[in-house]
Amino acid sequence: MCACVQETNMAEPAARPEGTSGGIVIKDEWPGYALDLFSYPAHYSGDLDCVFIPHGVIMDSCIQALREHDLPVWRWQRGSLPPSRRTERLARNIMDDLGDHDIVVLCVLKGGYQFCVDLVDRIKALSRNSDRTIPMRVHFIRLKSYLNVLIVEAIVGTGKTMETLLKYVEAFRPKLIKVAGLLVKRVPHNAACLPDYVGFEIPDRFVVGYALDYNEYFRDLSHICVISKRGKMKYKM
Repeated sequence: MCACVQETNMAEPAARPEGTSGGIVIKDEWPGYALDLFSYPAHYSGDLDCVFIPHGVIMDSCIQALREHDLPVWRWQRGSLPPSRRTERLARNIMDDLGDHDIVVLCVLKGGYQFCVDLVDRIKALSRNSDRTIPMRVHFIRLKSYLNVLIVEAIVGTGKTMETLLKYVEAFRPKLIKVAGLLVKRVPHNAACLPDYVGFEIPDRFVVGYALDYNEYFRDLSHICVISKRGKMKYKM
């Protein structure tokens, strides 16, 4: 189950220490990629500051393309797959842990649906070429009685929402609960639940795209981007 970390009360809440999530660490000073290096919907012109995580980095086969355009790439730990194949790496970890288990993939809507679809596709592809398989059913927070549950969430901040969801799921007494999170933010917090499988650990920036929204806008962006002040004002409710 995801690690719930309780911290002692302090005068000022501290941000989660960098590198404790297990995901690819994006430094606080990371400026992102210039928007003119990527294609994105014209109706968001002026509404974004930068591309924070390109879609290809989330999925696969992007590192070579970045190098060909003389763009910076992140460093990763020795022995791990590069961030260009991050979703595949998470799928492999899940296969290693849950292979041969019959599981229910529980997608947290709405922001988690794109990550969920891509992650499930990767797991299916690995299952087709392995002697271990994971029979999967996908549900959207409509719980009955499940033996094994994989919760898929797009972004985890303080972890309080995840804690609430876990308590809800635990009430159905599943045999096993695992959590996969694409993004984990380093934010001030008193309590946090870290997912078992983390894609990227990011600084406390307001990101949109890849189904993440701001007042229901920006879900149609392929890349994960940082919203600009103009964008916040334009789509403020």
